[in-house]
Amino acid sequence: MSVEMMDVNLNMERGWPCKEQLNLSLPMLDLVRSDTVLEYETDYRGYAGTGGITPLKNIFSEILDVSNEQIYLGSTMSTTIMYDVVAKAMFLGLDGEKPWKESGNVKFICPSPGYEKHFKICETFGIEMIPVKMNDDGPDMDIVEELVKNDTCIKGMWCVPLYSNPTGAIYSDEVVHRIASMETASDFRVFWDNAYVVHHLTDEEVAISNILKDTSVHPNRVFEFFSTSKITFPGGGVAGCASSIENIKWLEKTSLLQLKTGDKINQLRHALFLKDKQGVLEHMAKHRTIIKPKFDLIDDMLTNRIGYNDNVKWNNPKGGYFINLEFASGGAKNVYEYCKERGLRITPAGSTFPYGIDPEDKFLRLAPTYLSLDELEVASAILCEAIVNELGLE
Repeated sequence: MSVEMMDVNLNMERGWPCKEQLNLSLPMLDLVRSDTVLEYETDYRGYAGTGGITPLKNIFSEILDVSNEQIYLGSTMSTTIMYDVVAKAMFLGLDGEKPWKESGNVKFICPSPGYEKHFKICETFGIEMIPVKMNDDGPDMDIVEELVKNDTCIKGMWCVPLYSNPTGAIYSDEVVHRIASMETASDFRVFWDNAYVVHHLTDEEVAISNILKDTSVHPNRVFEFFSTSKITFPGGGVAGCASSIENIKWLEKTSLLQLKTGDKINQLRHALFLKDKQGVLEHMAKHRTIIKPKFDLIDDMLTNRIGYNDNVKWNNPKGGYFINLEFASGGAKNVYEYCKERGLRITPAGSTFPYGIDPEDKFLRLAPTYLSLDELEVASAILCEAIVNELGLE
């Protein structure tokens, strides 16, 4: 049966783990029994332990290579903590600083293409977004440095430094250092969304420079965010933030009315299941076994049907959750609409740019993890048809 004749309803819009991935963590649900919580010196059933339990902090401190005191564990989603930090900086002020809203027109540097949830947070608070081109080794730092040096209304910058969403970019040591050391307003902060720190798609465990160890000049500049959303369960994970001890104390203090104590029982469940950094890496290797063939399938389909040419290119990422399509002369909206009309949902054209506007109509994001291999074969066929139609290929 041809693709045109099939009743298709497929979703490659969001970077969701598939059921097989979620099933990997089902044993975690059996680890905390009625007597388990009584085995620890701290009673995790009560209020004690604001900012997270020590056993789970120890795991994240090992992964991120920071001290235990530099870790804050909060809600289930890292975007919730990002939102809170922006809101508190806007209306309460960072530690020792006046509220951002008193500075006039607050602005953020937004490497683009980037993560749309970051941009939505800015829109929520009326923060002006300044797009900056993303390169393979991170944002164009010549532009970034010039912008932040000359405009004290620029208060923040979004970064997905490893396997960046959606381009798969890996920040170089030079880029990391320049971000950590550049001249900015005193209350400028970097929102370092290290969402894919253990999400490798190859046997190579790529590591980037530790920005929290490169902040001697600006020790409070960076908030580093992480979560287990794509490690265990998005609907029952743990999220946190790593930063300077001063920033962590500020975050705990300003969060008391919102979150007197986190879900420490869930944190304990995660600590028992993941055990340590090696346990996390072994668990993520199981994820890789499930999803790497999906990335390979799309790459093979595009290579065989479209081939390498000057009109369109795509990445074969070493990690993360996305494939990025780039059209040399525009046409992303047309390809998106063609797919949509045939029952394939991909991330809407423009979504990975501030205000939902890709000025050159060049980029599309693909999220292959949620679909089965059979479904992906159909989805890839529709995508290839759309590209062939747009580019006028034979």
